Parts: sequence; structure tokens; C-alpha cells
Amino acid sequence: MRYHGLGLEVERIVRVAIVHDYLNQYGGAERVLEILHELFPDAPVYTSMYAPEQLPSFYRSWNIRTTWLQHLPGIHRRHQLYLPLYPLAFSQLRLNQVDLVISSSSAFAKAVRVPAGTLHICYCHSPMRFAWNFPEYAAREELPPLLQRLLPPFMAWLRRWDRRTAQRIDAIAVNSRAVADRVRRFWGRDSTVIHPPVAVDRAHIVPPEEVGDYFLVVSRLVHYKRLDLVIEAANALRLPLKIVGDGRARPALERLAGPTVQFLGSVSDDEKFALYARCRAAIFPAEDDFGIAQVEVQAAGRPAIALARGGALETVIDGVTGLLFPEQTVESLLAALRRFDHLHFDPVTIRAHAERFRPERFRTEFMAFVEAQLAAKGVARRREEVFAPWN
Repeated sequence: MRYHGLGLEVERIVRVAIVHDYLNQYGGAERVLEILHELFPDAPVYTSMYAPEQLPSFYRSWNIRTTWLQHLPGIHRRHQLYLPLYPLAFSQLRLNQVDLVISSSSAFAKAVRVPAGTLHICYCHSPMRFAWNFPEYAAREELPPLLQRLLPPFMAWLRRWDRRTAQRIDAIAVNSRAVADRVRRFWGRDSTVIHPPVAVDRAHIVPPEEVGDYFLVVSRLVHYKRLDLVIEAANALRLPLKIVGDGRARPALERLAGPTVQFLGSVSDDEKFALYARCRAAIFPAEDDFGIAQVEVQAAGRPAIALARGGALETVIDGVTGLLFPEQTVESLLAALRRFDHLHFDPVTIRAHAERFRPERFRTEFMAFVEAQLAAKGVARRREEVFAPWN
């Protein structure tokens, strides 16, 4: 395969492999993976396990190669139960006759062993949150008391393993300054911030008369996303709230919801962007590593109301493209919603801000990063711009 890139000079054919944590859910990490696959369409995608029915149908045309975890019972739906096995599975994964490995990782994929002389670049969505912040994770996930007693020693080992395997990576790119800070604190490594791609062209501004009266949440329904805060705020102010997404926390959230809260479940991308365009604002109560949905709603010219932590500090301009609230509490969110009622937001200004995160920008920045690392590794010598297909 001839790669028409940014002038990469290579002395030989470069074989590429991509490694991803798991393919049983669809979120921001998978959207990044899709762009990586576009950049290297012949590269096989290695992953712990793959549930095709839970991902877009076009994934089925990819060369996806799974580990032995794929064959364990129930792993597609309850992959958390097999947590102790992931380090082993990825450590055993061997990638032979490969020159460039790109891992897309928030947990285990970055631990893959690569041959001597092979360049390993990690696009890190975050160091594993559940290991480095286990007490809060355990509380939010409502783990049984027995597990809360048994897991801390394993988590201590997992943190050591996470830091040790991170030292094998040649170069690290991250999706936000917040994640760069974590990589420095937890792994002792420097990294380069390359904001992830956002499909801003899927979103469109609608005329003011088409904007509805509802607020919107777009998220996986899991406990750490703290959607309970949004529901409680909507209950208190009797605000119309639409919730897009599904997940294991849905039954508990539905029990909490008042009459103004509507659960829409999973929707198509077209439906999602139509909801963005017509909402008063979208609300994000969790600390996101970057927050692709926060940019998506701004691409539709609508404000984002987000917790002032993590990626929101880089994607939301307070008072201009949305609002930031300082504390992860109902009271702090209520104060932001009351403030929202007294502000005016310009859809064109909001949209212009979102344009900074276009996929084209990610492609250019990531390929420049790859080329620089290949050159530093000594692969780049003479102009031949070739990446090899896999058989």
C-alpha cells in the first residue's frame, strides 16, 4: 500500500499494527480508532475481544484479531468480571514482523510487547481510572463489600503494572492537558497533546424558532458519569430533560427520575445531532478526559454546561460557548442552570469554536507526530512514502 502522507522518508516498507483495549462498546475511544484505521486501512486491529453486534456494521470489514479472552463466556456483556486476565492477555500478545505499533488505550492495550526495533506509539485516552482512583470508582459502581475488601491489593499491583508497562512505550500522545498531567503523575512520562477528532460537519445550526425547551444529556449510563446530579437538578427545577444513551446504571437512574425526565436509549447519529441542534443546552456532570460530546453540541451552535474539570477546561469557554460549574454537586449545577437563564449565547461563535477540533486537524497533527517519531527511531532515511499491507 502506498501512503500519500506528509512527506515521510522511509528506508524500507513500514508495517503497521493497531492495538485497542476492547471492542464491545461504542464511545469516544472507538471514534478515534476509526480515524486511526482510516490513516492505516491495511493495518490489523488487535484487541482483547470483539462484539460485532455492539458496534457499527462497517467494523465487520476490518481485519480484527482478538486474544483468547474472546472465547470466555459472557465477556462481551460483563467484561469487568475478567479484569485480572487482561494484563496477561495483552502481555502474551506478540506482534511479529511489524515496524510501527499504535496502541489506542485507556487501560491494557499499551502493554503489548513489540519486537526489538519496532516503534510503539500510544494514543492514551487516560491512564486506567479504576486503578488510580479506586475508592471513588468502587463507591460509584456500588461494588459488593466483599469485592471492596478483596480488590485493593490487586489494584495496588495493577498500578505498579500500569506504570511499569508504560515505560516500554516509545512515545505518548494524549487527548487533553488533563490526561497529560495524569500521565506525568502516574507514569512519570512526558506526552504530546493531540485533541481527538470530532465530526463537526455532522452538526448544523437550526433557526432560533426550531430550538426546543429541553436540556440534553448524551452519555453512557454508568455510575461514574454522575447523571444522577442532572436528574436531581431537573427534578428540582422541573426542567424538561432528554437522556440519550444506555448502560448498566439506567434502572437506578430511571427510579430517580421525575416526570420531566425522558430516557431515549440509544439513537442513531442523525437523531443525536438533531437533538443537539434543538436543545437549550447539553449538560456534562462528569470529569471527562476530553469530552467529544461537549464539542459535538457546540458544533450545532448550542451551549455546553460542564463540570470545570478535565477536558472541559479545553473545550468550553465559560460564558461564551457554555458554562462551567465548579463542584460535582447538585447545588453547583443548580447555580449554573440559574445563571444560564440570564445569559445569551451566539450560535455562530459557538460553532466557530468547535471547528478547532475537526478530524482533518487530528489527521494532520497525528501523522506529523508519527513521522517525527519514525525519524527519531531511525526509520526515516530516504523518500519512499510506503506503508505495507498485511496478508
